[in-house]
Amino acid sequence: MVDRWFALHPDPDQLRRQAKELLRDARRGDAAAVEEFHQHHPEAPSPVDAQLADAQLALARSYGFPNWPHLLLSCRMTNAIWDDDTDTVRALALRHPELVQHHSHRNWGPPMSFAANLGRGRIVTLLHDLGARDLAWAFDRACLQGRIDTARQLYALGARPAPGAVMGPCETQNAAGLALVLQLGAELTDAAGDPRAPVAMLLETYSRNPEGRRCCLELMAEQGVPLPDTPTMAVQRGRTDLLEAHLHRDPDLFTRTFGHREIYPPDLGCHADASLALHGTPLAGATLLHLCVDCDEIDIARWMLDRGADVDAKAAADADGFGGHTALFGCVVAQPTNCARQKDGAFTRLLLERGADPNARASLRKRLRFIEDEAEHTYLGVTPTGWGQRFHNQRWVNPAALALIAEAGGRP
Repeated sequence: MVDRWFALHPDPDQLRRQAKELLRDARRGDAAAVEEFHQHHPEAPSPVDAQLADAQLALARSYGFPNWPHLLLSCRMTNAIWDDDTDTVRALALRHPELVQHHSHRNWGPPMSFAANLGRGRIVTLLHDLGARDLAWAFDRACLQGRIDTARQLYALGARPAPGAVMGPCETQNAAGLALVLQLGAELTDAAGDPRAPVAMLLETYSRNPEGRRCCLELMAEQGVPLPDTPTMAVQRGRTDLLEAHLHRDPDLFTRTFGHREIYPPDLGCHADASLALHGTPLAGATLLHLCVDCDEIDIARWMLDRGADVDAKAAADADGFGGHTALFGCVVAQPTNCARQKDGAFTRLLLERGADPNARASLRKRLRFIEDEAEHTYLGVTPTGWGQRFHNQRWVNPAALALIAEAGGRP
């Protein structure tokens, strides 16, 4: 069983320190350290008798490696690929051919696939010539990351889109990767043949790439995916022309709130469980301005504000009184992956410049998924600053937003 994630740019000195700390903690009787010894050491020595070599072996196996020397060799291989150092990669692969096939990274794969993630074309060719055969995995990773030249290179080497190949580009909202696999004959379905899964992945993913999401949705529409003509889909498609038509039909559009099912339609395969839509600040009951913040659609938000949208419009409150937050809350707790306009504070600055109240209050509850703490947490009567300061996973909190709100007079 693998318990630890091998770093994308591993530090051997840090691993040595981890081994020493594991030995120290085991000798002190720390329950977690003792359990790690029992789980990963083939002989599980008693903590009193354990030596540094035992801790190194247990640590290596917790990362998914058979022994300590193999772990250190994989560090060298990984770092050489990261640095595009073909000479070191060649020397390591020739001296230790077992490294070429070892699956160092649970997501990024063996060395050739790791190189494909980074677009290291020379290393891809080198490792293939030295016996690497993870063509399918490497091709999928190149498409997922938008490394189109590398993906074409792997295709020339014999890689072909596998069933569900479109799911990777949809996960990263990578339009170039999606266009390529469709061009090469991939079906717009997941591996099980579900035609709804790709668009559901695109809408619910952790990635935030507005231009990529828009282009992917247009590619799907060209492929015959029936995207609903709704205001929320217009925002997700980045289509102000569609929003203009909705606004003409419904002058109160900007004050309307939208339920989870309207934002994540079940007809498109989206989950009923709101926690599986990987956003930060709750979106159920949101206005279109809230949705713009979560989707990182700053130009549409500006277009709406120019047409009279209330910058302090509140989300609907549920039967238990949770909700009622303004769009500014969404700038504070947001999906931390690829959300450029959130990280640089541009969205927060726009809302504050248009008069957003830095001390609005709301009660919120939130459950994050695919992290260590998946419990639901509640926050009563918080301001945007309090929401950020008290949020249970600080990785989701945007320090740029907190700093700008503080400058505008925001209080905990």
